[in-house]
Amino acid sequence: MLPEIRTRRLILRRFREADLPSVLEVQADPAAHPFDEAPAPGAARMLFSLWQRHWAEHGFGYVAVVEIATGKLIGLGGVQVKDLHGEPVLNLYYRFRPSAWGKGYAPEMALPIVEWAEREIPGRPVVIVTNSRNTPAQRVAEKLGFRKWKDDLYEGVPAAYYRRG
Repeated sequence: MLPEIRTRRLILRRFREADLPSVLEVQADPAAHPFDEAPAPGAARMLFSLWQRHWAEHGFGYVAVVEIATGKLIGLGGVQVKDLHGEPVLNLYYRFRPSAWGKGYAPEMALPIVEWAEREIPGRPVVIVTNSRNTPAQRVAEKLGFRKWKDDLYEGVPAAYYRRG
């Protein structure tokens, strides 16, 4: 089970039902999706339900990223089980409110999650798949020690694939 994690500036915790409005704000905000299409509120609500189900089935998943100083949910992130072209992996995900961009929150959130996953679920590699034009997400991947291993399509969109090591 993934425990609540505290970093210098963030609390990373399992989503609560009360987080749904904030999650919808982040997920459905077109500004938070400069390289892909933001899901409609109904689709974002469905994703939230799927994320909750993943937690129930696996004991870990995507988390709420809460800024300690304000208590505000500023983003979403974490790892989930995924089958990537026939390979069982853990998909590392991160999305933040645009107001939180450029402050180093994505690597601060992701590093302890990746370390937990590598320690607790060593049989599944952690990967990052991002739109091939999303250079900010790719810089985060590189800061975390991930290296590009291939370019390919992901759900019909040109994507860059990253693995650690």
